[in-house]
Amino acid sequence: MKEPRDPSYAILSHRWKEGMEVGYEEMIGLMKMEEEKREEVKKRHGYDKIIKSCEQAEKDGYEWLWIDTCCIDKRSSAELSEAINSMYRWYQNAQICYAYLNDVGGSTFPTKKDDDKFAKSNGWPEWFVRGWTLQELIAPKQVEFFNENWVPIGNRRQLASMLESITRIPKEVLTGSGAGRGLSVAQIMSWAADRKTTREEDRAYSLMGLCGVNMPMLYGEGKKAFQRLQLEIIRTSTDHSIFAWNPQIPRQGSVLAEDPSDFRDSHRTAANRQLVPPA
Repeated sequence: MKEPRDPSYAILSHRWKEGMEVGYEEMIGLMKMEEEKREEVKKRHGYDKIIKSCEQAEKDGYEWLWIDTCCIDKRSSAELSEAINSMYRWYQNAQICYAYLNDVGGSTFPTKKDDDKFAKSNGWPEWFVRGWTLQELIAPKQVEFFNENWVPIGNRRQLASMLESITRIPKEVLTGSGAGRGLSVAQIMSWAADRKTTREEDRAYSLMGLCGVNMPMLYGEGKKAFQRLQLEIIRTSTDHSIFAWNPQIPRQGSVLAEDPSDFRDSHRTAANRQLVPPA
């Protein structure tokens, strides 16, 4: 599913659990496995997540569902790079996104910060502090939230005001009434300031779609990934707000920020574009 002309489909957004997910190779080889191995795979939390999200998609009338864990062949570096560069578009083209909050047990969306229950994620469900879920919240046409038992607990439009207080993303962006209009690079970066990724490079790669750029994946480059991202934005954009960063610990040297956290206080920074004369 690479272009809008492809079949209508649903898409899953979720928090990965180390050692509990089902990958592409395991999924396509499931029926060829020895019974003991197949049963072990089926007992994983990730397998149950695939089944439940497929059931929800079927219930909603979709024949197709895309899930990152089992729909990307990570054995191929070329396919992985293409998938990461296409991810924003795939979420944007989906008819609906199912956001699975595996740490929410109640039948309603959390409305108050709970530092005891969500101690490792700033008092909110962990989904809201992960790097990749930022674009997965913004890009889709619709986002429906589900608790750990796959009970629907609200959608993005209904919860826009609450989501704004959690993420600092303006509700106009979340409801689509002003999505993308006048947003600055600095604002987008600020939304990622307190988010986390397993791989350091994904701090940058997860922002490519939101910033409208593409670049090759070089896992192992560390913080250089965020520098490359900024250089690519500077190359393709006239928005000078990319320089409106302010680190918590003052430093000298490069005009480029070291990390999205340097933009933490830039969420109200408007786009500052230089007028370019016509060619």
